[in-house]
Amino acid sequence: MLDDPRTARISGDETAAVYRRADDADAEARPEDYRGRPVPEAYVWCNLTSGNGSRALWLLLLPFMVVNLAHWMRPSARRMRRTVRAYGLLVRLVALTLTVLLTAAACEIAVDLVAWQCAGTRACVADHSWLGFLAPEAAGGGGWWSQPGRRLALAAVLPVALTALLWYLSHRTWSAYESQQPLPQRPDPEEVGRNALNQPGFWYGRRLVARLRAAHTAAGLLTVAAAVGAAAARHDRRPGGPALLDALGWTLLTALAAGGAGVVWVVCRRGRCERRVDQHLDRALVRGLPLTALALLLLAVLYAGWSRPAWASTGRLPGNTTFGGIALAQGLLVLLLAAVAAVIHRRSPDARTALRGLGGPAAAMLACALGGVMSGGGSQRVADWLDGRGGTIDGPPALLTWQASAIPPLLVVVAVLCGWLAVRTARHLRHELAAVPREYGVDRPDTARTRRIARRRASAALTDHAPVIVGVTSAATLLLGAAALVGAWAGGEVPGEAARGAPAFVEGAAQTAQALGSWLIGLGFILLVTWGRRAYRDASARRTIGILWDVGTFWPRAAHPFAPPCYAERAVPDLTWRMHTWTRATGGRLVLSGHSQGSVLAAAAAWQLLPSVRKRVALLTYGSPLERLYGRWFPAHFGPAALSSLHREVDCWRNLYRATDPIGGPVRLHGACGPQVDRAELQDPLAYGRTPEHPLPAPILGHGDYQADPAFAEERARLLARLRPAVPRPAAPPVAPPVPPPAAPPTAAPEGPPDTAG
Repeated sequence: MLDDPRTARISGDETAAVYRRADDADAEARPEDYRGRPVPEAYVWCNLTSGNGSRALWLLLLPFMVVNLAHWMRPSARRMRRTVRAYGLLVRLVALTLTVLLTAAACEIAVDLVAWQCAGTRACVADHSWLGFLAPEAAGGGGWWSQPGRRLALAAVLPVALTALLWYLSHRTWSAYESQQPLPQRPDPEEVGRNALNQPGFWYGRRLVARLRAAHTAAGLLTVAAAVGAAAARHDRRPGGPALLDALGWTLLTALAAGGAGVVWVVCRRGRCERRVDQHLDRALVRGLPLTALALLLLAVLYAGWSRPAWASTGRLPGNTTFGGIALAQGLLVLLLAAVAAVIHRRSPDARTALRGLGGPAAAMLACALGGVMSGGGSQRVADWLDGRGGTIDGPPALLTWQASAIPPLLVVVAVLCGWLAVRTARHLRHELAAVPREYGVDRPDTARTRRIARRRASAALTDHAPVIVGVTSAATLLLGAAALVGAWAGGEVPGEAARGAPAFVEGAAQTAQALGSWLIGLGFILLVTWGRRAYRDASARRTIGILWDVGTFWPRAAHPFAPPCYAERAVPDLTWRMHTWTRATGGRLVLSGHSQGSVLAAAAAWQLLPSVRKRVALLTYGSPLERLYGRWFPAHFGPAALSSLHREVDCWRNLYRATDPIGGPVRLHGACGPQVDRAELQDPLAYGRTPEHPLPAPILGHGDYQADPAFAEERARLLARLRPAVPRPAAPPVAPPVPPPAAPPTAAPEGPPDTAG
């Protein structure tokens, strides 16, 4: 439809818009001219996830996005309000530790490696002359900035700038994406039950995001203040130190601890409010908390910058304690989260739920691992760059080296998993090689053609093994992280040094893991940055990242305010308003058609409609991950009960899928509802060999081009015929807020808005 030159945009903007043929542009104004004839529309939302090049930089927010997903992976629960609140609270605390971790990593790079270690060492300053103005007299300098406290205060600019950038991105993207007003709703007598996705405030999280943004911004600023002020306070506590500065140091640390407690209280105090559209903003808290943290940071900078002529920087800042405390807190929180998720799942078990309800804890663990890779990789690469001669500085904390050394064993686990998947795929391939000729009724099969079809089916089935991969990887990450923490705290040495004197095999394995891990963690960080840079310039790479973001940014920011923005908070209100105004203006009905992620948006938009409007909507989904992905990983919102409820509340629902599709699948409703929704598996390709209808070999379509299958037109025609019987009533004047329209004779209405961006 979008390729038709007669297509015109009738609503929306460059980011997301509704398109229709120009001949039908005034369909609402002249409903009598469209008696019995559908009006096709398309809602195009692809620019919400793959627009301009700057969005490629969202890759750096990947840990925040993954931990936000953990919030929505909660198992389905009934009458467990306190347990559900505990689950959300634990995820928000894990998210807070990630902000502290990334800010501490920036402090490690700028404050410890650059300002403390390199600028205080003659050999390092000689290799990096741009640090000469920071060098003390012993290293060939002696200017005003040469004292350690002043160097630390100046270096704090980098982590503060990082925190300010995260705050700015969160605020700017919220204004652009998530400030859309949802459809106003009044109590409807036809509403029989409430699913979370049809709560009026589900797609409007303004109050929570603002509170969390303030808390995480304050946490970042307090982390920087602690990195700068704690070093000076530790120096002032030495025997014979100035009593006044010692007292000021203790006062500052106490204030920082109180500020940290206040941040934790704000994060714990409130979760999401979905029962209503919460327009209230906690303005005093949203403004006061970051400003208080900023004031404490300025006090820490002034305190550290006080003249201390006898102070010299030696060794490392105490990073082992800082990063070790963060890692320990993350591990304990993930274990508590797993326990809570297991309790919830045990109350309402579902065999299709991924990892028996532990998908959320697994995602939280992987988010912590990604944060560790980014923090450790950045620190390792900067340390290698500064320590050009080797041995001029001590480098990053030993814990970061231990964590890097855990990567090679983790890769061995992943390699074993890949081998297991290869064996399973080979078995599946042998089964499909025998099944394909039987299904097509071929007596003399073409070996190459059969193998291509069987290979596509076997590779598409790999999606169903994702829970095993995620579960084993996250469990191995947790165990290896615990081992790294114990190793770093036991002796304070890196693995190669700690293994000296051990048997030759152990010592060699430790040194190999340390060298290889340091290289791999740095490579991972560099690949992340270069991939983002390539996507900034390359539109095709940017579209690939946009596909990855389709799932990751579908959900609102409920756990981490610095996660990439939720495009559904723009798309779902767009669709809901469009459907409501069309049915109100014409009295007609409509077929809501969606492909791939568009089918998820279609379901979410249908849930947001008033019940009286929802039952005048028919759903046509194809290549849909509603059950295969969302139902398994997000059971509380797309589990069997939720999808069955949607099937009952809309007029009709049909779903198309293929065995060669790695993303879409059946909806799998129970009992007679299953065949009512799922059409029998579509053949792909449409013909095995050459036929009069297909003189050339039919392509294997997989996840794309469902419209090319005759089943698509057949199911669409059936849905339109079901909704066809009457004439639209005259257009009604707009009313605000919208109210349920009075009963009116139904009519055939637009087949849309289909997701043409699929």
